[in-house]
Amino acid sequence: MRITVFGAAGNVGSRVVTEALARGHEVTAVVRDRARFAELHPDAQPRVGNAANVEDVAELSAGRDLVISATRPAPGSETDLVTTAKALLAGLAGSDVRLLVVGGAGSLNVPDGDGTLAVDDQRFVPTAWRGIALACNEQLDTFRTERGEVNWTYLSPSANLQPGTRTGAFRVGTDDLLIDVDGSSAISMEDLAVALLDEAEHPKHHRTRFTAGY
Repeated sequence: MRITVFGAAGNVGSRVVTEALARGHEVTAVVRDRARFAELHPDAQPRVGNAANVEDVAELSAGRDLVISATRPAPGSETDLVTTAKALLAGLAGSDVRLLVVGGAGSLNVPDGDGTLAVDDQRFVPTAWRGIALACNEQLDTFRTERGEVNWTYLSPSANLQPGTRTGAFRVGTDDLLIDVDGSSAISMEDLAVALLDEAEHPKHHRTRFTAGY
């Protein structure tokens, strides 16, 4: 596949680029600042662009099979996630290019929580993370209210997403937070990239959300 990755130099985006290249895909790695080209995988095609700019999205998705957005705003700019979601939808509207978005865990249901969302349970979303979690929830709502012009998929990671090891051994779910036998909800960034590329190669979730965790 021909894949464009926005946020390609970020913690998750860089791992997505590496995973995609390892599987033999052609990757355009997009960053907002040319100075970050040196951080990109040498086998990716570097480009400058902004996922929050409709024209950039349209240009950098032209002729591609898939766009992956793995952007994260700077602290204090959390609402940029909604702006970016709208730009991605507008830039891809009317095309056949699929969209995969790495989102947040805050909108997942806490198991046995009587409808409680992870964002409202400090075991999974501490106060320090609440701002970005709420913004991710609004980001997901933006996709859910889309009119059906874009084939999007939203991936919510587990609550604890950290650099780690690529094991390839994880579970996939839909709207419930995945929790292990010890009560923790976690997945490595490397395995999240695996889950994302699995979905890219074998699509199972169309205009909906899924999650992955141990």
